[in-house]
Amino acid sequence: MNTDIRPSCLPAAPCTMPEPLIELKGVTKAFGDQVVLDHIDLTVNRGEALAIIGPSGTGKSTILRVIAGLLLPDEGEIYVQGQRREGSVDDHPDPINIGMVFQNAALFDSLTVAENVGFSLYQHSRLSRKRILQLVEEKLDMVGLPGIGDRYPAELSGGMRKRVSFARAIMDNPDDPDSSPEVILYDEPTAGLDPIASTVIEDLIRELQQARGGCSTYIIITHQDSTIRRTADRIVFLYQGKIQWQGTPADIDTTNHPVARQFFSGSIEGPIQVVG
Repeated sequence: MNTDIRPSCLPAAPCTMPEPLIELKGVTKAFGDQVVLDHIDLTVNRGEALAIIGPSGTGKSTILRVIAGLLLPDEGEIYVQGQRREGSVDDHPDPINIGMVFQNAALFDSLTVAENVGFSLYQHSRLSRKRILQLVEEKLDMVGLPGIGDRYPAELSGGMRKRVSFARAIMDNPDDPDSSPEVILYDEPTAGLDPIASTVIEDLIRELQQARGGCSTYIIITHQDSTIRRTADRIVFLYQGKIQWQGTPADIDTTNHPVARQFFSGSIEGPIQVVG
């Protein structure tokens, strides 16, 4: 009798799924009588590139602000790295750092590029000015803008301002490991840019996901077809307060889901109500 017991003969070990980095359970948000988010369930895993898409005014920016902790939901639970968020992040900080890139870049016009990128370090660290400027230059180099620290936002093109806001979002304090962003939230990062500038930003988003000192996990809000296809691993379609469809960029051209099909084709015929 063969008594050799190989690993394949042993009982299978229980399969453990990685804990989501961010999880929304039954999240609801209304403004007056308008329900913008209607019992949303959503998970975001570490290393994932998630795009949230949908028609204008359907709650995409709202869900991003709820995830960031800038807006409190009316109902539901939010978990960040397994820890339930209680109240405002100002009162109860999340266990990880979540960075955000706003649609309009949201730079301080009265500050130089270097002062904008290093703003958090000037406010919340004990690093010397010389060291902060070194770190600022490293981040500007990462986004392809070396040597522009002494310029003001008004002197930059729209695409350059976007890249400066990226540099600010990934800025961390080397004396504080917890300051490194674990997730970046991009709110319409290619809005208002021409196709070439959009491609530069799309490439940069992917490069920062892989780069040392960047951020491997992000959520992006976008309407642009090229941005969806080039920056997303998974796509969530939000409409009428609910997630209507999920898929990958490869599913865009093959899905028969009526809402997704209408959106991706740009047709005015279909279940999405055309306003105006």
